[in-house]
Amino acid sequence: TNVEPETEIIEEVNAKLTNSVNVTATTTLTADEIKQKVEKLAQKAAKSVKIDGFRPGKVPVAEVIKRYGKDLENDARGELYREFISESVKSVERSNSDIISEPRVLKFDEKDGNIDIEVEISFRPTVDVSGYEALIPSFDEPKAEKSEIDAKINEFLNMMAPLEKVEKDSLEKGDFAKFDFEGFVDGVAFDGGKAEGYVLEIGSGQFIPGFEDGMVGLKVGEERDVNVTFPAEYGAAHLAGKAAVFKVKLHEIQGKKIGQLDAEALKKVLPNEENPTKEILEERISSQIKAEKMAKLVAEELKPKFAEAAVEKFSFDLPNNIVEQEIDMQFRNNWMSFSDEERKKFQEDPKALEEQRAKYKDDALKSVKLTFIIDELAKVRNITVADNEILQTIYFEAYRYGADPKEHLENYKKQGMIPAVKMALIEEKLFSDLFGKKDESK
Repeated sequence: TNVEPETEIIEEVNAKLTNSVNVTATTTLTADEIKQKVEKLAQKAAKSVKIDGFRPGKVPVAEVIKRYGKDLENDARGELYREFISESVKSVERSNSDIISEPRVLKFDEKDGNIDIEVEISFRPTVDVSGYEALIPSFDEPKAEKSEIDAKINEFLNMMAPLEKVEKDSLEKGDFAKFDFEGFVDGVAFDGGKAEGYVLEIGSGQFIPGFEDGMVGLKVGEERDVNVTFPAEYGAAHLAGKAAVFKVKLHEIQGKKIGQLDAEALKKVLPNEENPTKEILEERISSQIKAEKMAKLVAEELKPKFAEAAVEKFSFDLPNNIVEQEIDMQFRNNWMSFSDEERKKFQEDPKALEEQRAKYKDDALKSVKLTFIIDELAKVRNITVADNEILQTIYFEAYRYGADPKEHLENYKKQGMIPAVKMALIEEKLFSDLFGKKDESK
């Protein structure tokens, strides 16, 4: 859309601004105009096309049209359409470089070789965010309490603590059980349902519901049948929803002996520190706690407050095609929440479909408006995201889900989701910068 061809054939283009960023344009591509364009394309092709029996550059135009008429007509329509868009944009004193997203085709009727076209062209709005600083909510800097720091240190010590045999009467929640087990469904042992000397923290929820509760009260050396039912959504389809019996035998009750925060423990929790100290660890934990609290504060309070105030304060026209895309996205995201009957109705009844889409319009308008505000604020505050940051984000997500990073990246590219990832990173950086700067200026 950035190339502006010279219009030589289209006779009549009507374009009208409906507001500062949307244009409705109409034209009729006549059969004669299409024919003229086909001839021009054929003349150009005749200079380079190779056809047996004719010297290079000497192929008659009629022969080119005879051989490639259908392709030439498709190309002619495409060129005329692009010229129509360019002429429409030019007539309202704008440039093709101002266009945002593809024009929305409202009408494309073919009759007697003529084509009636109506489109809506949208431009990127001019957004003025002057005075945005006053919209930043005031807040108190999150603090890390000593009790929270101590609790984190205890978590580290608990994680590092070795398991030791415990002499006690019976197994309780919080104990570690060393035991053998074998599972049966309908009296038949199943694959993967047997282990010896397995160690499990009772109450951790690692096993299927009911299993760990069924082990409570076991004495060392005791055997017991534990009756459970596999969840309906269990990963192994042949076990999902099935009743099972696990034969278990407890060998040993174990517990953790939590040690002190000594030099050895400090080295383990601060492996990259040359001279690890309790003070350094407490400072690191304090920073982590404050960062977590700040992230929660931003997500749940500051960002929503700022966004609501910004959408209310700043007024500008929105590109209709972007709003329509947002409505479509919200509708698709909610598709599975509809009943089969509703989905069928939307597919068969255009009026019902439009009524449902209309319900998303207000949210779509706010979302699109906020996107442009964020985009402008990012420019004002020089927030940028490098390609390697986008790559890193997508790769990390792949690792988290156990997916192949390169395949994950390709899927994002195919779905056209890279710009959305970039926008999300810009937004994250922007709000971090906004509220960070606000905090430091106190």
